[in-house]
Amino acid sequence: MMKRNLMVLGLATLLSACGFQLRGTGDTHFALTELDVSARNEYGETVKQVRKVLENNQVKVYGSAPYHLILTREDSRQRTVSYARNSTGAEIELTNTLDYEIRGANNLLLLHNQLEVQSVYNQDQNNITGSGQEAVQLAQEMRRNLVQKLAQNLQMVTPQQLEQLQQTAQAKAKADADALAAARKAERDLPQQSPIQIPTE
Repeated sequence: MMKRNLMVLGLATLLSACGFQLRGTGDTHFALTELDVSARNEYGETVKQVRKVLENNQVKVYGSAPYHLILTREDSRQRTVSYARNSTGAEIELTNTLDYEIRGANNLLLLHNQLEVQSVYNQDQNNITGSGQEAVQLAQEMRRNLVQKLAQNLQMVTPQQLEQLQQTAQAKAKADADALAAARKAERDLPQQSPIQIPTE
């Protein structure tokens, strides 16, 4: 089982190294033609792959683009889902999540979402090195799957949709600012009470 998984993962890695396009991201059209992209880990592999996928699909990625894609959080966790009868191995479930948001003018939040991918591999206590290599390859493949999911989500986002969300966000921000200003004015207009004087004998 582990050998078969390693063969599949090795093939996926080889295809990726040869320039193989992720399914659904290499020959499809993005409605957005320009986008700023950043991440908490600015030099991480995930944000690099996201930029590459966008640029390969004719999306101009630059700092002053009207909309800003931010990879706000990337997390990985694992848990044991089963053990072998002889206690020499276990099935490990890996879960990777990616939180992202799109912001517009005045840094207003327009969209936010979380993506998740899961996979299981066999951890062999008699072959720790092989199991570790499989885990690393699997983590790389899961990252590519996350990037693919993100790209597919972005393909459905249009400039018109973002413009409507921008207008809604601006209206809400203005209403919140007006309410805060009114509350502060009301507080200032309250009559100030004189300090209580305690009579002295």
